[in-house]
Amino acid sequence: MDWLGLGPQEWTAVRLSLKVALWAVAASLPFGIAVALLLARGRFWGKALLNGAVHLPLILPPVVTGYALLLGFGRQGPLGSFLAEQFGIVFAFRWTGAALAAAVMGFPLMVRAIRLSIESVDRRLEQAAGTLGANPLQVFLTVTLPLILPGILAGTVLAFAKAMGEFGATITFVSNIPGETQTLPSAIYTFLQVPGGEGGALRLTAVSVAIAMAALVASEFLARRAGRGAGAG
Repeated sequence: MDWLGLGPQEWTAVRLSLKVALWAVAASLPFGIAVALLLARGRFWGKALLNGAVHLPLILPPVVTGYALLLGFGRQGPLGSFLAEQFGIVFAFRWTGAALAAAVMGFPLMVRAIRLSIESVDRRLEQAAGTLGANPLQVFLTVTLPLILPGILAGTVLAFAKAMGEFGATITFVSNIPGETQTLPSAIYTFLQVPGGEGGALRLTAVSVAIAMAALVASEFLARRAGRGAGAG
């Protein structure tokens, strides 16, 4: 695959970024749907606080978010030490930590897209399914989920794109270790710090743009198909 002119270190950064972004999206999607449902339909004390906490990574500087993750999930942090001792899961200075940071930074975008999609669902359709004997889980799986699928796809792509481009929280939490935590943004930053590295930075920038565009086109295609399928149903 040297036809793009990328060297081994550059390809490693590309593969690691895709791995981190995919795991970040896959791990956070179930929680994103659950939180979006809770915010869209739930009525409980503290809803505003939950909404604020979900969107906090969008407001805070990424370095602050990364430092908070380091305090909580680092080797000496309460959650990090517990997970390491009980389950052998280590986040600090590992690619898993990069995935966690990317998931946290992309989570607000995912939740917002899914929540807006849920709020646009006609509740009468769900009520009609309920009157026909469907329980809440069946209503969600057969009525709500198909209708909000375009929103889920949009939220997934937004979170994926954010994960691919995440830099501040990632480099603060897991540093910039080639082959382990050096994602595309970190590799571009590294190239820009050395004389003559502009070519590598430009190549990786082109790869980043190509991946982002491919994800957006795929999202649009899948969302339209999902919308037509829901309309036909």
